[in-house]
Amino acid sequence: MKGLFILILALCATLNSYCQTSEDYINQGIAKSQQLDFTGAIADYNKAIEIDLYNVVPYVLRADTKYKLMDYRGAIVDCDKAIGFDAKNAKAYNIRGHAKIMLFQHDGGLADLTKTIELEPKNGEAYYFRGMDKIFLGQKDSGCSDLSKAGELGYSDAYKAIRLDCN
Repeated sequence: MKGLFILILALCATLNSYCQTSEDYINQGIAKSQQLDFTGAIADYNKAIEIDLYNVVPYVLRADTKYKLMDYRGAIVDCDKAIGFDAKNAKAYNIRGHAKIMLFQHDGGLADLTKTIELEPKNGEAYYFRGMDKIFLGQKDSGCSDLSKAGELGYSDAYKAIRLDCN
């Protein structure tokens, strides 16, 4: 009888580990990312993708995590996949834009940040980073205009950048 009970417990534990949903792994990945366990977060996002190949969310979260690990090319690949499934995913364009800029692919990065702004007109962060990159590229007037808009939208770092780069 005791052996049967142990067998049932083992079976339940095994089945439970196979019954995790994509959402479960996404939530685990988010928790690990918040604890700065980026490698563990990526592993969970990979499992979420294995379960639901067409779910955009784990691709975007994995891209964001890869970006934090400075794996900019990997972040771009994941964003490309997410955008392929959902061409209106502003977060994917935003991450991809940042990653491209970090790889000195400024034209592509600016285009992605512009698309982010098109999809989310109140995204102060996108205006800020687009403005900073424009200033870097010598497009001071346009860049300062973006920084001003970022500040209006509540992105407070924009005002510091305006004082340093636009006066």
